[in-house]
Amino acid sequence: MSENYNADSIRVLEGLDAVRLRPGMYIGSTSARGLHHMLWEIVDNAVDEAANGFADRIDIVLNDDGSVTVEDNGRGMPIDIHPQMGVTGVEVIFTQLHAGGKFDTSNYSYSGGLHGVGASVVNALSEWLKADIWRDYTEYHIGFASVYDEETHKVISGKLVTPLKKIGKSEKKSGSRVCFKPDRTVFDSVVFNFDTIAKRLKELAFLNKGLTISLKDERHGADVTKEFCFDGGLKDFVLYLNEDKNPLFPEPLFFEGSKDNIYFQAAIQYTDGYTESIYSYVNNIPTTEGGMHETGFKAALTKVLNDYARKEEIIKDKQAPFNGEDFREGITALLSVKMNNVQFEGQTKTKLGNSEARVAVEAITTEKLTLFFQDYKNDAVVKAILGKAVEAARVREAARKAKDVARKRSTLEGAPLVGKLSNCTGRNAAENELFIVEGDSAGGSAKQGRERRFQAILPLRGKPLNAEKKSIDQVLGNEEIRTIITALGTDIGEYFNIGNLKYDKVIIMSDADQDGAHIRAILLTFFYRYMRPLVTEGHVYIALSPLYRVSKKDEIVYCYDETELDAATERMGRGYQLQRYKGLGEMNPETLWETTMDPAKRMLVRVNIEDAAEAEHMVTLMMGDKTEPRKQYISENANFNKVDTLLERVEG
Repeated sequence: MSENYNADSIRVLEGLDAVRLRPGMYIGSTSARGLHHMLWEIVDNAVDEAANGFADRIDIVLNDDGSVTVEDNGRGMPIDIHPQMGVTGVEVIFTQLHAGGKFDTSNYSYSGGLHGVGASVVNALSEWLKADIWRDYTEYHIGFASVYDEETHKVISGKLVTPLKKIGKSEKKSGSRVCFKPDRTVFDSVVFNFDTIAKRLKELAFLNKGLTISLKDERHGADVTKEFCFDGGLKDFVLYLNEDKNPLFPEPLFFEGSKDNIYFQAAIQYTDGYTESIYSYVNNIPTTEGGMHETGFKAALTKVLNDYARKEEIIKDKQAPFNGEDFREGITALLSVKMNNVQFEGQTKTKLGNSEARVAVEAITTEKLTLFFQDYKNDAVVKAILGKAVEAARVREAARKAKDVARKRSTLEGAPLVGKLSNCTGRNAAENELFIVEGDSAGGSAKQGRERRFQAILPLRGKPLNAEKKSIDQVLGNEEIRTIITALGTDIGEYFNIGNLKYDKVIIMSDADQDGAHIRAILLTFFYRYMRPLVTEGHVYIALSPLYRVSKKDEIVYCYDETELDAATERMGRGYQLQRYKGLGEMNPETLWETTMDPAKRMLVRVNIEDAAEAEHMVTLMMGDKTEPRKQYISENANFNKVDTLLERVEG
């Protein structure tokens, strides 16, 4: 790997073209997710400098004018003339699509930004972008802007308006600072979310041991700063995820190694819980759908533990080996792979497809875990892991027998579990929807108001079991949960099969109150723990029902929040009638269809997992056994001073 990161290091594949015409092709969408993707592109470039040993600090500032600044103390972007393009290296980076120093390994051994589109796309979709570069204690500046062309009546994206110029000597030896302002004509909103950014930066700090990342918010007079640095890296990450759980041993198991130019590190800790929590990354990119590296890790973990258990006669000669699921019950594992030529697969391109990663990870894991298990100093940890597996195998076998009995009973008794389900008449799963409804009253209205051809209704007569920290036999013992499993047709846990899903949309429809929110949380926890692909592949939705009905003469407006209510009452003036819905059961079938179930008018929120590790932390925090962390979170985030103004509105 070369220290000489110059313009001739940058290979140009093609020019910048049509980014503004189809921004979704490059950043996913023009929603808040696409807006933040712009920032991730610039941050990832800075992190790549750190991951390859050239930087140890990154500073991000949300500026009052809506722009954002990212600064690192890496090598600084190239400022010499590119031999192929005839312009400076930094200009190539910001104006040429598929141009970067990451297409071979001479400048970056590993890189999160593999396609070279990041910086140029950010420039193309910004009102303006400027960069300051430090090389050899000398500061340089360059500026770009998207300008309207009077002749063509089109916007010229990312035009060079301030050619690279030398500012002068500087105390800073090297580094780069990029500041850009997203174009409000491109995005639905150009307001960056501080918490969203902080969560991602914290994750990056965990993944890059010793890297300091700071985030400062200077908007609207705010002066809020968060700084992240974790000297323990993945070990600290595991401890963070398990801080509201009960670990079986205090110090996470950590190992790392390289094979065939693939670097792998892992941190593992077991808890007394029942669920498996494995989170993996490739070049700092979350692989929420797993892939070959996870396959290799799981295979090695199962083999090493089975071999050791048989050697210690925990598994007898004629006894079948434990399942991999037995060894992963209660595990929290963080896996990080650094490699070249990454191939992503899956619906969301977050699944690693490189078969060589499986081979390398399996070999490294087998070697390191075998050495760990052979070291007598680790006996206490080994006994805790194997003891957990023995109990998991016992429970699994009991659950299997119980499921077999339940299946036989269902066959003999005419499947009583689906007696509550009012199914749809259509048999095309891709069109069908299942509404899981709170209570018989709302369920009755939903059954009468639905479109029977493609909408099925499953009313819940009580709160389902909180699946957090419950074994699979306990989960299967809950009647409401069994009904949901039977209705969906996918089974759960290791037997889950998304191909058997009977409904493309699984819609949670509960009251807009505390009990309704609790039911939503319980159902989402169950889906997350035992049917996770249902969530990650985008099949779970939450139906938004109106809180208010405002009417005056022939005009009726349904309001879903206080802001909509303010707008409606202000427009109608005096003399309106106001009704607040306490629950879905108060709506007649026609109103429920019109406001909440009609595909042409309803509002659905698709549940997705942008940050799997943070989702794990929040599920444990909000649904786990420990009450103090939950109280603290509620105290810090809830608005206890909100005043109910309904009476004043009615009188007004």
